[in-house]
Amino acid sequence: MSSSPNAPGNAGAVNAVLAGFLLWLAGNALRLTILAVPPILAPIRDEFSLSATEVALLSAIPPALFAVASLVGSLLVARLGLRHALLGGLAVTAAGSVLRGAPGSFATLLAATIVMSAGVAMLQPIMPSIVRAWLPKRIGFGTALYTNGLLVGEVFPTLLTIPLVLPLLGGSWRGSLVFWSAPIAAIALVVWWLAPRETETPRAPGAAPRAWLPDWHKGLVWRLGALFCCFNGIYFSANAFIPIYLASEGRHDLIGGALAALNFGQIPASFILLAVAGRMERKAWPYIVAGAISLAAIAGLVFDVGARTAWWAAVLGFAVAAALILALMLPPLLCKPEDVARTAAGTFTLSYGGAVVMALVGGIAWDLTGTPAMAFAPLAAGALALAGLALFLRSKRELV
Repeated sequence: MSSSPNAPGNAGAVNAVLAGFLLWLAGNALRLTILAVPPILAPIRDEFSLSATEVALLSAIPPALFAVASLVGSLLVARLGLRHALLGGLAVTAAGSVLRGAPGSFATLLAATIVMSAGVAMLQPIMPSIVRAWLPKRIGFGTALYTNGLLVGEVFPTLLTIPLVLPLLGGSWRGSLVFWSAPIAAIALVVWWLAPRETETPRAPGAAPRAWLPDWHKGLVWRLGALFCCFNGIYFSANAFIPIYLASEGRHDLIGGALAALNFGQIPASFILLAVAGRMERKAWPYIVAGAISLAAIAGLVFDVGARTAWWAAVLGFAVAAALILALMLPPLLCKPEDVARTAAGTFTLSYGGAVVMALVGGIAWDLTGTPAMAFAPLAAGALALAGLALFLRSKRELV
């Protein structure tokens, strides 16, 4: 006898499909508004007469807030539950993104960017916990799925802003920032409508509140933070410096293609890992390979400006995306369910703090030396460190 779609035996499959769809949508919100900025960095710099260090400061705000406000995401999970925590992060992200398009000074833009980045930061530690709760038997696949959404969310603004959105809005970079806030609001509505409601056991009277702060005494938090710092720093610094580096070389015509390639190049990595994620969990060698490829691509971006610039950007995007997806699997794989959010929050706090330092050091190196290529020196150091840290984690048996 055939079973109906509503039969009990099919409930798990239907829920898994819905969970996967929502994970993918929420993943888009992690980068969509952030990557709306690189395509318009040149006009922002020109309007406010910014130095390379000031451009780096604007680009460093998202990772800086990821370092600080990730802890808020852990707190929301502990106090409100996964669904409400996710909705809160999406709402703050959308509101901050709209405010970035308001008229005002560079300081106004920075303040609105802080609000937007805080919302995204809240979402960062929430996502691994949702994967563990919604797809407990397919953590690798669930992680690859929401990361695929994250990467798609990076591609849309970098691919469409210059050729379509800016002409549609009369060249207004402020209008472009407001435009890219609309999808976040739509995602929040879908999550509110479809996300499963938690059925948690009420906390006993007098029981201690659920822990949400990272356990800074655990070496795992610090080791994962250092690992994440390498590819996060490379990625955010590349998005900040590629546009103004190419402009300094007189190749404004390459900016749009390079940014699109950097972010679109990540998509193949996410699809590959959707297929093989389960077989690559906790392996050390992919990080070593990713570090070597990243180093070669950074050298190509600096010393081979021209017809192959987009190629080098795509290669760099592929390498850092592969490392990111595999690393995002580690907190839910290595931690107890109740510790996933706070361990992830600690990891993001450390890693994005390091990414801010990497971007600022690159900008300062450019300004002090007058040599644009020096901005990429910290990125090269991060690529080397990625391979070294993978070997160290293997010695700790956290990777194999």
